[in-house]
Amino acid sequence: MTPALLLAALALFQVKHYLADFHWQTLWMVETKGRYGHPGGLVHAGLHGLLSLPVLMVAAPFFAPGLFAALVIGEVVLHYHIDWSKARIVARRGIDERDSAYWHFLGLDQAAHQMTYLAMLAVVVLAV
Repeated sequence: MTPALLLAALALFQVKHYLADFHWQTLWMVETKGRYGHPGGLVHAGLHGLLSLPVLMVAAPFFAPGLFAALVIGEVVLHYHIDWSKARIVARRGIDERDSAYWHFLGLDQAAHQMTYLAMLAVVVLAV
């Protein structure tokens, strides 16, 4: 993978993340992330995985389909649990957008998602 292609993939992951987390996420998804196994959180995480597939296909078009599937499934599982953990912590502490701690947890949540994308691309780079 060339450096230019790697940077393009990182940029596409950023756009993908914006769309799935801030543009296409519904109130139903947001309000149910803290309830383990609720369809709202699962659909949200699934959307992330679905949108990651074209990014991965651009990054490594000749990559083994099984590895693509493993990366996407891994992302869905991680994304779901990152979101669920943040929602549970925030709910247990009784904090909301007016509390600075809420923003610290949101930042940690977003950083964990970004690290997931870096790990996914590291797998691609090392496997290609």
